[in-house]
Amino acid sequence: MVLPLRSINTKKTGKAPSDPLDGLASRLHGVLAEDRGQRLAKARVAVWIRALFETLFPQTAEWTYATAGEVRDALDASAAELRALLRPLEDDIGDPAEVAEKFFQALPEIHRQLMIDATAIERGDPAAESVDEVILAYPGFLAIAVYRIAHRFCELGVPLLPRVLTEWAHERTGIDIHPGATLGHPVVIDHGTGIVIGETAVIGNNVKLYQGVTLGALSVTKSLASTKRHPTIENDVVIYANATILGGETVIGRGSVIGGNVWITSSVPPNSIVYQRSEVHVRRGRDDFEAPDFVI
Repeated sequence: MVLPLRSINTKKTGKAPSDPLDGLASRLHGVLAEDRGQRLAKARVAVWIRALFETLFPQTAEWTYATAGEVRDALDASAAELRALLRPLEDDIGDPAEVAEKFFQALPEIHRQLMIDATAIERGDPAAESVDEVILAYPGFLAIAVYRIAHRFCELGVPLLPRVLTEWAHERTGIDIHPGATLGHPVVIDHGTGIVIGETAVIGNNVKLYQGVTLGALSVTKSLASTKRHPTIENDVVIYANATILGGETVIGRGSVIGGNVWITSSVPPNSIVYQRSEVHVRRGRDDFEAPDFVI
């Protein structure tokens, strides 16, 4: 519920309100007055993407469709809502109806790619008992699904909405995929928590990422915004947990395996195995052993 802001009149005295909250309320009211009807509503976007996901994957919905006609009705309702969502962005994108139509024309191909992703996750994870389980319960699949939808909006030149969509998925999964990144198919995310994929990252086909992987930039300087800042991962690569790969010129060659916890800032040839050597010492008994005084 949105509470109305108390009207504040400072014209008579020409002085700022004496109560700091009055000043804050006045500034916030000014934002609302200038921006009314011209904002992309985050909560409304969340409702839209959830409804679309449940239409595309009825396994996740609270209801069932009796006929294909009912499914089509749901898709048409989603298209109508998208047109309304895009209306505040009309100055940037042109006709919202045209953009919505182009998005929904691409939806069958997006769904096809997502089913390839879901099948690859099920085949590659011994714990997965079915594709339905992947669609219902795997955060990696949800993150990839929302990314593929958001990426199409990027291709259509829609501002802001793609990022709102992927951040919705980020909040729910802990997986941060920038909608501007380029992902092949299938891409498999196993567990996934803490994965970060930057805006200009390019990921090929049949790539598998484990939790904590970062595909990032060597520098976060704003002047590099229009350059390729994030790495390229070629086909058939596996990247294990907590590996960090940085830099727009960094290429991980096809068929490589990147071990856990490695830090990579230069290219790796195809079919390489990259790992960090560590030593774990196990001794029997505690005689003459002084434990470190850690407090956690």
